[in-house]
Amino acid sequence: MRRLAPLALLVAAWSLSCSEEKSQGPAPVAEKSDIELLRERVAEDPKDDDAWYHLAELYGRAGLYEEEGDALRKVVAIKPEMGYAHFKLGTAYNRLGRYEEAVASFSKAARFTRDQPMVFNNMAFALGKLGRVDEEIAALKKAVAIRPSYAVAHFNLGMAFLKQGKRGEAAKQYAQLKDLDEAMAATLKKQIEGKAR
Repeated sequence: MRRLAPLALLVAAWSLSCSEEKSQGPAPVAEKSDIELLRERVAEDPKDDDAWYHLAELYGRAGLYEEEGDALRKVVAIKPEMGYAHFKLGTAYNRLGRYEEAVASFSKAARFTRDQPMVFNNMAFALGKLGRVDEEIAALKKAVAIRPSYAVAHFNLGMAFLKQGKRGEAAKQYAQLKDLDEAMAATLKKQIEGKAR
Protein backbone atom coordinates (compact mmCIF):
# COMPACT_ATOMS: atom_id res chain seq x y z
CA MET A 1 0.00 0.00 0.00
CA ARG A 2 2.82 2.42 0.86
CA ARG A 3 4.35 2.03 -2.60
CA LEU A 4 1.09 3.16 -4.24
CA ALA A 5 0.70 6.33 -2.19
CA PRO A 6 3.52 8.27 -3.93
CA LEU A 7 2.16 7.18 -7.32
CA ALA A 8 -1.31 8.41 -6.38
CA LEU A 9 0.17 11.77 -5.35
CA LEU A 10 1.99 12.06 -8.67
CA VAL A 11 -1.19 11.35 -10.64
CA ALA A 12 -3.14 13.88 -8.59
CA ALA A 13 -0.42 16.52 -9.03
CA TRP A 14 -0.24 15.86 -12.77
CA SER A 15 -4.02 16.12 -13.28
CA LEU A 16 -4.07 19.36 -11.26
CA SER A 17 -1.33 20.89 -13.40
CA CYS A 18 -3.19 19.86 -16.57
CA SER A 19 -6.39 21.53 -15.42
CA GLU A 20 -4.44 24.70 -14.51
CA GLU A 21 -2.90 24.81 -18.00
CA LYS A 22 -6.32 24.44 -19.61
CA SER A 23 -7.88 27.18 -17.49
CA GLN A 24 -5.11 29.65 -18.35
CA GLY A 25 -5.60 29.35 -22.12
CA PRO A 26 -7.71 31.70 -24.24
CA ALA A 27 -11.46 31.53 -23.80
CA PRO A 28 -13.07 29.26 -26.40
CA VAL A 29 -15.08 30.91 -29.16
CA ALA A 30 -18.72 29.90 -29.02
CA GLU A 31 -19.71 27.87 -32.04
CA LYS A 32 -22.90 28.64 -33.89
CA SER A 33 -25.81 26.29 -33.31
CA ASP A 34 -27.18 24.18 -36.14
CA ILE A 35 -30.29 26.35 -36.14
CA GLU A 36 -28.18 29.50 -36.55
CA LEU A 37 -26.22 27.93 -39.38
CA LEU A 38 -29.37 26.87 -41.20
CA ARG A 39 -30.95 30.30 -40.70
CA GLU A 40 -27.88 31.81 -42.37
CA ARG A 41 -28.14 29.27 -45.18
CA VAL A 42 -31.78 30.07 -45.95
CA ALA A 43 -31.07 33.80 -45.69
CA GLU A 44 -28.44 33.33 -48.42
CA ASP A 45 -30.71 31.08 -50.51
CA PRO A 46 -34.41 31.34 -49.63
CA LYS A 47 -35.21 28.64 -52.22
CA ASP A 48 -33.06 25.99 -50.49
CA ASP A 49 -35.83 23.50 -49.66
CA ASP A 50 -33.35 21.09 -48.08
CA ALA A 51 -32.12 23.72 -45.62
CA TRP A 52 -35.69 24.76 -44.79
CA TYR A 53 -36.64 21.13 -44.20
CA HIS A 54 -33.71 20.52 -41.86
CA LEU A 55 -34.42 23.78 -40.06
CA ALA A 56 -38.01 22.60 -39.56
CA GLU A 57 -36.72 19.30 -38.14
CA LEU A 58 -34.58 21.15 -35.60
CA TYR A 59 -37.44 23.45 -34.64
CA GLY A 60 -39.68 20.42 -34.13
CA ARG A 61 -37.12 18.70 -31.91
CA ALA A 62 -36.84 21.90 -29.87
CA GLY A 63 -40.62 22.09 -29.45
CA LEU A 64 -40.81 25.28 -31.54
CA TYR A 65 -43.89 24.19 -33.50
CA GLU A 66 -44.87 27.60 -34.89
CA GLU A 67 -41.37 28.00 -36.31
CA GLU A 68 -41.45 24.39 -37.55
CA GLY A 69 -44.70 25.13 -39.36
CA ASP A 70 -43.29 28.32 -40.89
CA ALA A 71 -40.26 26.46 -42.22
CA LEU A 72 -42.36 23.59 -43.57
CA ARG A 73 -44.68 26.03 -45.36
CA LYS A 74 -41.56 27.34 -47.11
CA VAL A 75 -40.63 23.78 -48.12
CA VAL A 76 -44.03 22.96 -49.63
CA ALA A 77 -44.15 26.33 -51.39
CA ILE A 78 -40.81 25.54 -53.04
CA LYS A 79 -41.49 21.84 -53.56
CA PRO A 80 -45.26 21.16 -53.46
CA GLU A 81 -44.81 17.50 -54.42
CA MET A 82 -42.80 16.73 -51.28
CA GLY A 83 -45.37 14.56 -49.53
CA TYR A 84 -43.37 14.01 -46.38
CA ALA A 85 -43.11 17.78 -45.83
CA HIS A 86 -46.92 18.00 -46.03
CA PHE A 87 -47.09 15.16 -43.49
CA LYS A 88 -44.68 16.93 -41.11
CA LEU A 89 -46.64 20.17 -41.55
CA GLY A 90 -49.87 18.35 -40.65
CA THR A 91 -48.17 16.94 -37.57
CA ALA A 92 -47.01 20.43 -36.55
CA TYR A 93 -50.57 21.71 -36.99
CA ASN A 94 -51.85 18.86 -34.80
CA ARG A 95 -49.40 19.88 -32.09
CA LEU A 96 -50.64 23.46 -32.34
CA GLY A 97 -54.30 22.45 -32.19
CA ARG A 98 -54.92 23.74 -35.73
CA TYR A 99 -56.87 20.68 -36.83
CA GLU A 100 -58.53 22.00 -40.01
CA GLU A 101 -55.11 22.95 -41.37
CA ALA A 102 -53.76 19.59 -40.24
CA VAL A 103 -56.44 17.73 -42.22
CA ALA A 104 -55.66 19.83 -45.31
CA SER A 105 -51.93 19.08 -45.00
CA PHE A 106 -52.48 15.36 -44.46
CA SER A 107 -54.80 15.28 -47.48
CA LYS A 108 -52.02 16.77 -49.60
CA ALA A 109 -49.52 14.33 -48.12
CA ALA A 110 -51.83 11.44 -49.03
CA ARG A 111 -51.77 12.50 -52.69
CA PHE A 112 -48.00 12.09 -52.81
CA THR A 113 -47.46 9.27 -50.30
CA ARG A 114 -50.35 6.86 -50.79
CA ASP A 115 -48.66 3.94 -49.05
CA GLN A 116 -47.90 5.67 -45.74
CA PRO A 117 -50.38 4.60 -43.04
CA MET A 118 -49.10 7.25 -40.60
CA VAL A 119 -50.56 9.94 -42.85
CA PHE A 120 -54.05 8.50 -42.38
CA ASN A 121 -53.55 7.76 -38.68
CA ASN A 122 -52.46 11.32 -37.96
CA MET A 123 -55.21 12.72 -40.18
CA ALA A 124 -57.69 10.65 -38.17
CA PHE A 125 -56.43 12.29 -34.97
CA ALA A 126 -57.23 15.74 -36.37
CA LEU A 127 -60.61 14.58 -37.68
CA GLY A 128 -61.45 13.16 -34.26
CA LYS A 129 -60.55 16.45 -32.59
CA LEU A 130 -62.94 18.16 -35.01
CA GLY A 131 -65.71 15.72 -34.07
CA ARG A 132 -65.80 14.21 -37.56
CA VAL A 133 -65.85 10.62 -36.29
CA ASP A 134 -67.12 8.98 -39.52
CA GLU A 135 -64.18 10.51 -41.41
CA GLU A 136 -61.83 9.59 -38.57
CA ILE A 137 -62.90 5.95 -38.89
CA ALA A 138 -62.54 6.03 -42.69
CA ALA A 139 -58.99 7.37 -42.38
CA LEU A 140 -58.06 4.73 -39.79
CA LYS A 141 -59.51 1.98 -41.99
CA LYS A 142 -57.19 3.19 -44.76
CA ALA A 143 -54.24 3.09 -42.36
CA VAL A 144 -54.87 -0.54 -41.34
CA ALA A 145 -55.62 -1.53 -44.94
CA ILE A 146 -52.20 -0.24 -45.96
CA ARG A 147 -50.43 -1.87 -43.02
CA PRO A 148 -52.48 -4.55 -41.25
CA SER A 149 -49.81 -4.85 -38.55
CA TYR A 150 -50.07 -1.15 -37.58
CA ALA A 151 -51.00 -1.57 -33.92
CA VAL A 152 -51.49 2.12 -33.14
CA ALA A 153 -54.02 2.49 -35.97
CA HIS A 154 -55.95 -0.60 -34.77
CA PHE A 155 -56.04 0.87 -31.26
CA ASN A 156 -57.19 4.26 -32.54
CA LEU A 157 -59.81 2.60 -34.75
CA GLY A 158 -61.14 0.70 -31.75
CA MET A 159 -61.34 3.91 -29.75
CA ALA A 160 -63.10 5.70 -32.62
CA PHE A 161 -65.69 2.92 -32.80
CA LEU A 162 -66.25 3.36 -29.07
CA LYS A 163 -67.03 7.05 -29.66
CA GLN A 164 -69.92 5.86 -31.81
CA GLY A 165 -70.98 3.24 -29.25
CA LYS A 166 -69.94 0.39 -31.56
CA ARG A 167 -68.43 -1.96 -28.98
CA GLY A 168 -68.65 -4.95 -31.34
CA GLU A 169 -66.52 -3.15 -33.94
CA ALA A 170 -64.10 -2.06 -31.22
CA ALA A 171 -63.89 -5.68 -30.04
CA LYS A 172 -62.86 -6.73 -33.57
CA GLN A 173 -59.98 -4.27 -33.36
CA TYR A 174 -59.08 -5.69 -29.95
CA ALA A 175 -58.99 -9.21 -31.44
CA GLN A 176 -56.52 -8.06 -34.10
CA LEU A 177 -54.56 -5.90 -31.70
CA LYS A 178 -53.87 -8.58 -29.10
CA ASP A 179 -51.58 -10.38 -31.59
CA LEU A 180 -49.76 -7.13 -32.40
CA ASP A 181 -49.30 -5.34 -29.06
CA GLU A 182 -50.48 -6.87 -25.79
CA ALA A 183 -50.26 -3.65 -23.77
CA MET A 184 -52.34 -1.64 -26.24
CA ALA A 185 -54.79 -4.51 -26.52
CA ALA A 186 -55.21 -4.58 -22.74
CA THR A 187 -55.86 -0.83 -22.69
CA LEU A 188 -58.43 -1.11 -25.46
CA LYS A 189 -60.10 -4.04 -23.69
CA LYS A 190 -60.46 -1.92 -20.52
CA GLN A 191 -62.06 0.84 -22.56
CA ILE A 192 -64.48 -1.61 -24.19
CA GLU A 193 -65.40 -3.09 -20.82
CA GLY A 194 -65.78 0.38 -19.32
CA LYS A 195 -68.26 1.34 -22.05
CA ALA A 196 -70.22 -1.85 -21.35
CA ARG A 197 -71.10 -0.67 -17.82
